[in-house]
Amino acid sequence: MKVAFLGTGLMGLPMAQRLLAADIQLVAYNRTPEKLAPLQAAGAEIVTHPRHAIRAAECIILMLTNAPAIYNVLLSDTAWQTLEGRTIIQMGTITPTESQEIRDAVVAGGGEYLEAPVLGSIPEAQAGKLSVMVGAEPEQYQRFLKLLQNFGTEPLLIGPVGSAAALKLALNQLIASLTTSFALSLAFVQRQGVDVDVFMQILRDSPLYAATFDKKLQRMLDGNYANPNFPTKHLLKDTELFISEAKSRSLDLSSIKGVRQILQTAVKMSFADDDYSSLFSVIKEWGE
Repeated sequence: MKVAFLGTGLMGLPMAQRLLAADIQLVAYNRTPEKLAPLQAAGAEIVTHPRHAIRAAECIILMLTNAPAIYNVLLSDTAWQTLEGRTIIQMGTITPTESQEIRDAVVAGGGEYLEAPVLGSIPEAQAGKLSVMVGAEPEQYQRFLKLLQNFGTEPLLIGPVGSAAALKLALNQLIASLTTSFALSLAFVQRQGVDVDVFMQILRDSPLYAATFDKKLQRMLDGNYANPNFPTKHLLKDTELFISEAKSRSLDLSSIKGVRQILQTAVKMSFADDDYSSLFSVIKEWGE
């Protein structure tokens, strides 16, 4: 099976490299052609238009920024006409509603569609240790399980299209909320003169601890948010997607709306392309 990979950014590049390492024939497209150089050097076929990638492959993996990018790359008039007989695997973070609508458009074009968003960042993508959540029919899941195992050893069937997208948003909401809460507590103990090492010792030994706290601690203490695995602007995008989808579910969104405001401020403070732990600087400087 020849695979087309559309979208080779921070996560897409190491994921595509995993396929090449498994001797899978790969054709790649990215809206920023310069990002394709490592894949070309590793033996991938490079194309300058998405329709050429779609025509060349039986299976098309999408790792694009958002639903508008998917519509632009996959469902433009020229690209949509090439979908017949192809399988689309959507692996980016979009809402359940968007995923279902894209599925309907793909099916109308004669293709099939499943979603497989992932949890993890660049190191997990490089190691093939992402958590892969699949929204598909059981038969589709079984048929593409071996392919998806290149990204994570145990892809999990969540349910029909939309269910995996929903779970991914729920998890990313936790990323935003947990990091914001940890940053607030860290800033608070600093202002109160409590030793950070003592704070972390107590926290690590408690049921409150999450591994992400240690992953972000040094960045926050150093104010060093460069070379991100997950940029602030992407977490803001996912937080906004969560809020937009959750509005119709009769949930109180007050807490996550506060997190969104902090992320929006971080972007305005020029941290958009930096690691999302930059929200610590917003919290720390809020009243200064």
